[in-house]
Amino acid sequence: MARPPSVHDDELYDRLAEVFRTAGYEGASLGALAESTGLKRASLYHRFPDGKAQMAEAVLGRVERLFDGLLEPMRTDPDVRAGIARSAARIAEFYGGGLLSCVLDTLPLSGAPDRVRLRAAAVADGWISAMADAARRGGRAEDDARSAAEDAFAQVEGGLVYGRLFGDGTPFRRALARLPDLLLG
Repeated sequence: MARPPSVHDDELYDRLAEVFRTAGYEGASLGALAESTGLKRASLYHRFPDGKAQMAEAVLGRVERLFDGLLEPMRTDPDVRAGIARSAARIAEFYGGGLLSCVLDTLPLSGAPDRVRLRAAAVADGWISAMADAARRGGRAEDDARSAAEDAFAQVEGGLVYGRLFGDGTPFRRALARLPDLLLG
């Protein structure tokens, strides 16, 4: 009979995400990944036979599931503006007010295999698409809604980069406070 895992999947992915978030793909050594999880390298390879790339993809899958919850109000609230604002508040909390780096920013940097970069891009596209859908529900034309969502994504992500560089989440929080206006005009 197989032994139950000593670390359950979501907790494992969150621990791995922290290493990828701070070190990026290339900088995330197997030793650091193992240490963060409390597992031996052999246990990590048993759970992830394809190694670090499979770990990164699992982390991105977890991020995608978390973002489904963060973006839920934006997708479902009949008051589109209020739903966007509620999602923005959830995103602000998720990123520690703009002081935590985004795995979508750090993970696909140098050294990440194409499959990891493509998976990160798919997660980001899901976020952008949710914002574009909200903008359309709020009355924007298709092309304008997508452009607004892409610009909003760039402002929010740029705020996270600023927060990491300067230790100040103000631009990130400003971008999120303006998110309803950015998407709805």
